[in-house]
Amino acid sequence: MSEISTELTADKKPDIDHLWREYQDKRTDGLRNQLIEHYMPLVRYNAERVWSKLPNEVELDDLVSCGIIGLMDSIASFDLDRGVKFATYCSRRIRGAILDELRERDWVPRIVRNRMRRVEEARKGLEAQLGRDPNDEELAKKMNLPAEEFKRVVGDTNHSIFISLSRPRNESDSHKDLREIDVLQDKRSRDPVIDMQKKDIKELIMRGLSRAERLIVLLYYYEEMTMKEIGATLDLSESRVSQMHSAIIKRLRQHLQNRGNDFETDINADEADLSIREEE
Repeated sequence: MSEISTELTADKKPDIDHLWREYQDKRTDGLRNQLIEHYMPLVRYNAERVWSKLPNEVELDDLVSCGIIGLMDSIASFDLDRGVKFATYCSRRIRGAILDELRERDWVPRIVRNRMRRVEEARKGLEAQLGRDPNDEELAKKMNLPAEEFKRVVGDTNHSIFISLSRPRNESDSHKDLREIDVLQDKRSRDPVIDMQKKDIKELIMRGLSRAERLIVLLYYYEEMTMKEIGATLDLSESRVSQMHSAIIKRLRQHLQNRGNDFETDINADEADLSIREEE
């Protein structure tokens, strides 16, 4: 829909000229509100044009509200005697009010936004030319920038990009709404496969041990007691506990080597831990 067609739509009512003349003479709030109501489709049309180029996080109703302010200013300053179509005059004011509000809300400097646009334009041009994603060196050459300057521009651009975790993802074929946060990797979470392997190793360790040997393993590796303390607890000498511990470690190492293919993820770590504790 062009601005010309918008003007025709906005000014097609036969009584609009009479309403304008009456408002020009009286300047009452009631007449102003009638004009606002008449030109509201023009506000929404301009707001939708701007909104179509913005991220999903921007609400259309917010842009419409800003456009109404621009419309009110246009009505207050419009002069009928100039012979200019009001729809043409106010469209620029409405769009300007919307853009001004967006600039005030934007925490990223305009110069950074311009650089982001230049980088994106260069990237799209090279993708069409090369048939693949361009590297940094090709982008820098395309933008006629030294390597260090290009790195700084890209760094500023990356620091100004935010992604909403509540934004829906379009890659899912499921009927359930999928958000960014639903597929965000939690690097602090524990791998359940690793946990199961560790559990299996613990069961393997304890399976062939006597009660006294199990206590030595538990007290030494889990309770972190010394050989002397373990001997006092089990009514054994420190040297006897040390001998039993060495025999346990030798037997367990043999078990782990035999089962190495099953526990290849953790065997090296567990053997290293046993060796370190044994040397202590």
